[in-house]
Amino acid sequence: MNAATFLSELRRREIQVWAVGGQLHCAAKAGALTPELRDGLRQHKNDILKVLASARALASQERAIVPLQASGTRVPVFGVPGHNGDVFCYRALAQRLGEDQPFFGLQPPGLDGQDEPLERVEDIAACFARQVRAFQPQGPTIIAGYCAGGTVAFELAQQLSRDGAGVSLLALFGSPYPAYFRFPAQLLQRVAEQAARIGGLARGLAVRSPADCRRYLTERLRRRRERISGQQAGALDPVLVLRGKVERATVAAVRAYAPREFAGRVALFLPSRQWDAAQRWRSVAPGAEEYVGPDGCGSQDMLREPNAAAFAELFRTALGRWKIS
Repeated sequence: MNAATFLSELRRREIQVWAVGGQLHCAAKAGALTPELRDGLRQHKNDILKVLASARALASQERAIVPLQASGTRVPVFGVPGHNGDVFCYRALAQRLGEDQPFFGLQPPGLDGQDEPLERVEDIAACFARQVRAFQPQGPTIIAGYCAGGTVAFELAQQLSRDGAGVSLLALFGSPYPAYFRFPAQLLQRVAEQAARIGGLARGLAVRSPADCRRYLTERLRRRRERISGQQAGALDPVLVLRGKVERATVAAVRAYAPREFAGRVALFLPSRQWDAAQRWRSVAPGAEEYVGPDGCGSQDMLREPNAAAFAELFRTALGRWKIS
């Protein structure tokens, strides 16, 4: 594990790390900083100091860029996250791609509480484009997008290409075409999900005795109450409140966006053969190629373990197909 990945893991555990006079300092909840993590801090100290120094130098200009894998000699990847703006959706994929593949998340405005979320895909992409160009003024880039972030990534690749910045590949991971997020499609999706839940409940009851049915229904009710309780607790969490604002603004922006044809290389990474929400991208990216994940994989878990390993391999295959290194 390199220093950038280790810092990402600390951040995931809500452990803050900063440097003062060449010394590392930490702030964490009781019990969060385990002996193993303390050893990791000692082992990676010099590299962490370098990463933090680099981050400070970039902070005033590239606030959107979050290093998930800072080192490496390959063409860097800049990944637009899903609708809630969480760049760590790419963490497992970046780790699986290895230390020679630079990978940066693009965090949208609004998550830091200093700016309001942007409400147009073109504006979000323009914000990212400015910072990508400042961070990578020369040389090609790979633009990635996940879920609703795929639409922003599509527009970002358009803007960078128009400005003469080399986009070697646009990689869309489980990214539905924008029409998927509009109200008619969402209504059909909710009806299908509700029907699936009712069908699952009916099948669960059909194979149980009356006594088991009572326990089964009690357990399902308990889980539902826990989900509702968790949602209510999340409504009071300031981090989740900011994510919610970004999510609503991003989804509204994607609904209103009309893609134009893109002549560059596009790779559509589909969770499984059963998943068809990305097919309409071909209408604006005729040369797009598909890379399909394992059967049963869903869009929500395609970038998580154990599926991250499969999609890292598919990503390498796409790079090899177009001789991108």
